[in-house]
Amino acid sequence: MKIAKLGDIGLHYRVDGDPDGAPVVFANSLGTDLRLWDQILPLLPQGLKFIRYDKRGHGLSTCPPAPYSMGALVTDAERLLDHLGVRDCVFVGLSIGGMIAQGLATKRLDLVRAIVLSNTGAKIGTKDMWQDRIGAVRAGGIEALADPILERWFSTGFRETDEFLAWRHMLLRQPVEGYIGCCQAIAGTDFYTPTAALTLPALGIAGSVDGSTPPDLVRETIGLIKGSDFRLIQGAGHLPCVEKPEEYAAILTEFLTAQGHV
Repeated sequence: MKIAKLGDIGLHYRVDGDPDGAPVVFANSLGTDLRLWDQILPLLPQGLKFIRYDKRGHGLSTCPPAPYSMGALVTDAERLLDHLGVRDCVFVGLSIGGMIAQGLATKRLDLVRAIVLSNTGAKIGTKDMWQDRIGAVRAGGIEALADPILERWFSTGFRETDEFLAWRHMLLRQPVEGYIGCCQAIAGTDFYTPTAALTLPALGIAGSVDGSTPPDLVRETIGLIKGSDFRLIQGAGHLPCVEKPEEYAAILTEFLTAQGHV
């Protein structure tokens, strides 16, 4: 296990693949840790350097008191990549990770040469919706909302598998303060204007039964970036890299190859 000490934050991160390869950075969703990407990494091309990390308040990273801002989450990613000497990465972000991707590409194009916006939006939900969720979690913990969250995350069929239980446990074991802090960051974010100004290669990925960031939201967001592409994974919810890893990896491989990153 590796921790990058970045000022007042310690970020847990992991590096796999070729240490000298072209970097691909992964930022995971609200309520998950870096294990979100476990199933797709073995399916991606060899010779790449894969970097994953737990954002603040999640996994093994520092969990400061809420609230968090999206600017702080973007700065965390920026500092981690500077700490690791990363330049010209392809940044793959899912859900809140996709918001971090948009913010980082806006702020530091020297770090990011292409982005994958997976199951995300330039703006997700409303402030009132997030305040209701924060209130429920403060009153009853994450478990109070676990079932409706997981219904949005996964298809009906996947929720009947044994594997589903592991993801439920992962959600419930995230720090409440970190979960709330990241909810507050999402609630305060509207990236429509800065994302529309981006000029780098971009790919959007959506799950057809995603109840958190529906396909139309992902399509609208990626459509803000001129020349971008959009792919829909049928039968997958909010975490298609878990439900459909082979298809997700194939889409990602195609994009990495098209960018000359492989």
